[in-house]
Amino acid sequence: MSISPPPVTGKPEALITTKNLGDSPPASVDDGSASTPGYVRPNFFRGTLFQILVVGSCAFTAPGIWSAMNGLGVGGSQSPDLVNAANALLYAFMTVTCFAGPWLTNIIGFRWTLAIGSLGYPLYAAGLYVNNRFGSTWFVYVGATACGISAGFFWSVEGAIATSYPEENKRGRYIATWLTFRNFGNIIGGAVSLALNHKVNHVGKVGSQTYLAFIAIQCLGFFLGLLLSNPEKVQRSDGTKINAPRGNSWRVEGKAMWRLGTSKPILLLTPLFWYFGWIQAYPGTYLATYFTVRSRALASFLSAILVTIGTWLAGLLVDLPWTKKRSTRAVTTYVLIALLNSATWIWAVYLQNEYRLARPKPVLDWSHQSSFGPGFGLYMFERLSLSVVENFIYWCISNLSDSPGDQIRYSSLLRWIETAGVAVGFGVQAVPTVLIATASINFAWWFIALPFGFYATLQVVRKFDEAFKQKSEEERVQEVAASLSDVVK
Repeated sequence: MSISPPPVTGKPEALITTKNLGDSPPASVDDGSASTPGYVRPNFFRGTLFQILVVGSCAFTAPGIWSAMNGLGVGGSQSPDLVNAANALLYAFMTVTCFAGPWLTNIIGFRWTLAIGSLGYPLYAAGLYVNNRFGSTWFVYVGATACGISAGFFWSVEGAIATSYPEENKRGRYIATWLTFRNFGNIIGGAVSLALNHKVNHVGKVGSQTYLAFIAIQCLGFFLGLLLSNPEKVQRSDGTKINAPRGNSWRVEGKAMWRLGTSKPILLLTPLFWYFGWIQAYPGTYLATYFTVRSRALASFLSAILVTIGTWLAGLLVDLPWTKKRSTRAVTTYVLIALLNSATWIWAVYLQNEYRLARPKPVLDWSHQSSFGPGFGLYMFERLSLSVVENFIYWCISNLSDSPGDQIRYSSLLRWIETAGVAVGFGVQAVPTVLIATASINFAWWFIALPFGFYATLQVVRKFDEAFKQKSEEERVQEVAASLSDVVK
């Protein structure tokens, strides 16, 4: 599977070799769009922007609203143990279906995989509604199982669409657009919950009507997914085609997964994948443990806005030419992410230790600003740290290959490792585990992942440096040729 560039007149495009990045196909490094004789403007509904809007809309209705519920603190429930156990079950099933995503997509295509992948999300919300209204627990586990099975397919294909469909010079921004739609789930969900629960100034569960609004939104995901175009029908603005042959045997897919899974970039990114998955159980449990219902709703709403800003900043830092070399942009972005995450977890361990020693246990509400401010600020930074790590991870894998087939494999591998980390993280919290221990483990995981993430960034940087050097050499050759031509004349 490869990207087939159109014939180009004039200066040839510099191509990137991926000798050190597995066996992925080469990709163009030109920051502009290729000009093609007889160029025709793409149909909007087949263009890459529309595809990102579709996958973003699906991300809003499905995982976005799911995140909104968990942004309220373990699904908005009063006790975190039930929902942490259900989420551990959900992610256990996702671990299997994420890995199987490329096989399903190979059979039914990107469009149907995206649509079918959204079907389990309303059942998860329905299980929380039944528990909230009637106290029943069995449907929570049924909904979590259904969501886990379908969401694994959804997660594997949405990442592949966001990373492989766009033109190379737009990937950082388009990944940010996709993640922004998902964050809108938290914004809308948090706003709805805040409106319904703004008078509830005690620790407890959110109102049952909150879940009905969430279920209605999530039911739209299947129909929005059907608006997507499969890769072979997508029209890029630079005229390049996306070739994604289907019908590979399971053995061929298995060998391709093994080849990419054992490649140097994925091995280096694995600790960062695991870190990103593992820590996701902590913020919601922290929120449900210490904050009143209305403060949890406010946190869900405001953190989504902050995360959206952070996601765009991370995307723009690697995309916009504020410095000529993309390698400099990549390293600078990673250093900023490293500083943010390091400061967040040092703060978390310090503050969590204070809460551990406090008697009685702190109850944080916005009416008591002196105690509320530091704890609320920590939650904001935890969410911001997660978002910029996610954006950077996807940007890294988007630059490993232009092939949608390889990108869905990369995305599936990423999600497989991540969901395994999330499943273990929620399982540990469901025991339950004291939060000072969890914060300390998060702190340790980050500093383990930090150097591996940096070396993975250098792999991408090396690719950019080689491309920049090749492009410069071609420009010098053309300058010499032009000078000789002038002399002859």
